[in-house]
Amino acid sequence: MNVLVINCGSSSLKFQLINAKSEEVLAKGICERIGIDGRLTYQPEGGEKEKSEKAMPTHTEAIQFVIEALTNPETGVVNSLDEIGAVGHRMVHGGEKFASSVVITDEVKKAVEECNDLAPLHNPANLIGVAACENLMPNTPMVAVFDTAFHQTMPPKAYMYGLPYEYYEKYKVRRYGFHGTSHSFVSKRAAELLGKAYDETKTIVCHLGNGSSVTAVLNGKSVDTSMGLTPLEGLVMGTRCGDIDPAIMEFLAHKLDVDGVMKILNKDSGVYGLSGGLSSDFRDLTDASLAGDKKAQIAMEVFSYRVAKYIGAYVAVMNGVDDIVFTAGIGENDDIVREQVCSYLGYLGIEFNTELNKGLRGKETELSMPGSKVKVFVIPTNEELAIARETLELVRK
Repeated sequence: MNVLVINCGSSSLKFQLINAKSEEVLAKGICERIGIDGRLTYQPEGGEKEKSEKAMPTHTEAIQFVIEALTNPETGVVNSLDEIGAVGHRMVHGGEKFASSVVITDEVKKAVEECNDLAPLHNPANLIGVAACENLMPNTPMVAVFDTAFHQTMPPKAYMYGLPYEYYEKYKVRRYGFHGTSHSFVSKRAAELLGKAYDETKTIVCHLGNGSSVTAVLNGKSVDTSMGLTPLEGLVMGTRCGDIDPAIMEFLAHKLDVDGVMKILNKDSGVYGLSGGLSSDFRDLTDASLAGDKKAQIAMEVFSYRVAKYIGAYVAVMNGVDDIVFTAGIGENDDIVREQVCSYLGYLGIEFNTELNKGLRGKETELSMPGSKVKVFVIPTNEELAIARETLELVRK
């Protein structure tokens, strides 16, 4: 079976077509500037990347262009839609309603819509993608895979905030966590590398990218994670502030409007803000840091320090740790950040292989020495493959 994986944003649509048996990516691409003018980037496996300008007033047209590209007689990878057995949709927020992936029904769509106020930028776009696919592929089963589902195993002591309980009862204000598909995929692979059963491991996954989160995975279950009600909580990130004193918002609100404050916290902060607006891209920060830029150096140090703090907290939460995993764009590719983080963790008995770490990019590798009490891994994440696997399992059932 071929599974089409769809990741819909408000003005974009990423896609991959995956052969579920071989797990080979047959084709991938992205539709951008939906509702503005439209741009399609498409690449079949082993072929050249193609870019074209196409009018995409809505996501329906974007899906139509994706299907046309996949079935193109010259550069397509399937002959017809009959060769696409299912569609897996990335859904950002399932609230407390979904603790696992589900086959999409009218009831599921209604339940996801009820979570829209928890993810106003993402859930409506995800549902638009579902509607567009259903319109063009009405007989193809659809599956929703939620970013929040993996973290639904957290106990109340981990997800409750120190707020009046009525706000949880009325509005479901609590920690939900995100990047769950990645944390699940990577922690399962880590157990394989450890040679241990998944339900007998203590793993800390550091998903470090423009959006970053750390998760404690105890015996195969998420027991705590750094992101909260929204992806703003937790680590200092590319442009997000992460954990701050809540009173800072009131302080700034007296000087700016509320929308202005939220823009600062979400778009103008993080390493971008700390570097004086230089960049949110760690490649730029690394170059500037090595050239002596103090603000860039501070930004990178703050980021690594916060990651190390969360690791320390989660070692306490699980009463120990077997392995620490770096994944996503920064975790897989930034050797300076990995070394800085691990420099704080000697008390765990970690023996870090600095030579092997240098220049390592995007390759599954153990970065701890043979005698290290705690293992350190780089494991590339693959959320699309994880979605395809979940989709296949549910459709087969």
